[in-house]
Amino acid sequence: MTMHDFFATSPRGLEALLAEELTALGGEQVKAVAGGVHFKGDWLCAARANRCSRLASRILWRLRQTPYRTEQDVYRAAQALPWGQWFDPSQTIKVSVSAQKCPLPSLDFLTLRIKDAICDHFRERTGSRPSVNTEAPDQRIYAFLDARVLTLYLDTSGEPLFKRGLRQVQGEAPLRENLAAGMLMLSGWQTHTEDGLCQPLLDPMCGSGTILMEAAQMALGIDAGSGRRFAFERNRSFPQAEWQAWLAEREQQAPVRRRLPIFGSDKYGDVLKRAQANIEAAGLGDVIELKQCDLLDCRPPASEGVIVSNPPYGVRLGELEALKAWYPQLGHWLKQHFSGWRAYLLSADPELAKTIRLSASKRTVLFNGALECRLLEFKMVAGSNRRPDPQGAPHVPDAD
Repeated sequence: MTMHDFFATSPRGLEALLAEELTALGGEQVKAVAGGVHFKGDWLCAARANRCSRLASRILWRLRQTPYRTEQDVYRAAQALPWGQWFDPSQTIKVSVSAQKCPLPSLDFLTLRIKDAICDHFRERTGSRPSVNTEAPDQRIYAFLDARVLTLYLDTSGEPLFKRGLRQVQGEAPLRENLAAGMLMLSGWQTHTEDGLCQPLLDPMCGSGTILMEAAQMALGIDAGSGRRFAFERNRSFPQAEWQAWLAEREQQAPVRRRLPIFGSDKYGDVLKRAQANIEAAGLGDVIELKQCDLLDCRPPASEGVIVSNPPYGVRLGELEALKAWYPQLGHWLKQHFSGWRAYLLSADPELAKTIRLSASKRTVLFNGALECRLLEFKMVAGSNRRPDPQGAPHVPDAD
């Protein structure tokens, strides 16, 4: 069994959870760092991570790590790698470069030099070279440079892993699937309870249904990547027979579909139709219960449970002033109707979050793409969340 070095990228804020997930999937020497997790494993470990991880964005295979000083050093390091062991020149490529404290003047030029190095490698050995495809390449090559060291990676995922292949239609501000999964995990929502079902879950602003679908898949034990293919399947060195045997065994354990206490609603009928279309396409129509309902008219579907939601911040409810008037109603709604529940709300606007007028018991920094957010935890215990000041005005805690 040959061990390799991998790096799993993830939304910032979820690295510790991803490290736990990769350890459970067989990763060794697992180490969380900003933006992802280093781990060691064989090819099947990387394949399992691609198929099963709910939190990773990509699984990158580290090909080489070497000192450099000039652009020519970068070119030589890339050209010397045995690219033909992994793919042939009929496949398309894309090179992406990122850097931190790199002394070289142009990342665009470095990208070009690495691309040239790969193409020259193939041309010298086969007489042909791969073409570049920046939209849907067969092989993605990543380079990272710090002040002194170049690291080259080959992507094993292809399309980002948060693209599950489930969401057929989406709204204007879609929540990435791995961030939705991270929110559910951070909430402590239980996928299995004593009655064999999951803990009741509600998303009263469900949008395209991302949180609901992630929850249903988690509760049913459906692999995150069960509806898609991966770049490692096009790699010449990948053990296809072992992978197919693992897949066959895995798919014999297909979960039984059943109605779960997972509930979603949205004020807008067209939004709810998108959610319904996505849920049906994912084969989860008989698992999740949806209804059209204004949030303020929504009532608890059970005596206790967990709310996980991504409230609007200017897309669906209008401009900021309208939201400032609506957010206090959100806090009042939670206080009046959801005693015994825990609520986890994602906020991209700390000032707006303050207007909920409830004391958050926990704030976790997360990133939805490049957008910095806070996951706010509210434990809805009657009489304990809202504190009036001496003048009788609601207390507004610091939501930063």
